[in-house]
Amino acid sequence: MRKQILIGTCAAIAAVGIFWYAGNEGRKTAEEEVTTVSSQPVSQSFSGDIKQMVADFSSRTLTAESASITSTQLIVDSGGPNEATYDLPEKEFFLSVAPYVQKTHPCATHSLTGCQGELTDQEFDVYIEDAEGKEVMNKSVKSQSNGFIDLWLPRDQNYRMTISQDGRKAQSEISTFESDDTCLTTMQLTAN
Repeated sequence: MRKQILIGTCAAIAAVGIFWYAGNEGRKTAEEEVTTVSSQPVSQSFSGDIKQMVADFSSRTLTAESASITSTQLIVDSGGPNEATYDLPEKEFFLSVAPYVQKTHPCATHSLTGCQGELTDQEFDVYIEDAEGKEVMNKSVKSQSNGFIDLWLPRDQNYRMTISQDGRKAQSEISTFESDDTCLTTMQLTAN
């Protein structure tokens, strides 16, 4: 009888363990996923949504030692022996803009994990037109907790951007060529 109870108890424990393992096998936290990715060889072809991955780093949903974005690649360092690099979309350019009133910092290559702008979680009106005056964007957007507004624009173009908020406005000429910066921190909002 004791032997049957022992066998039954072991079987129940094994069943619970298998159930728990199977239910949690596919669940990785974002941090575990990035850590796993960063231990792979440096150049990657990423099958997921790279724009979502960038958004997750910007919103701090994903974390890493550092994550920065050039005109062509997302570079992630999770503190392991290798950096992971991911190619950005061929036809879209990433630009992160931090409008400000009083405080800014110099920046060229945007750090998704390090750059901090002044105006966090605030609404702005963003208007962008191309070199021929054609409207590319005209909408209200909210800055993230890092004070930046992330934009994906068509590559290899020149644009004029206007950002406004509460009677203040900033304008800038921007471009989306391979040699261009991905971080714009020079748009100071001033009264009209």
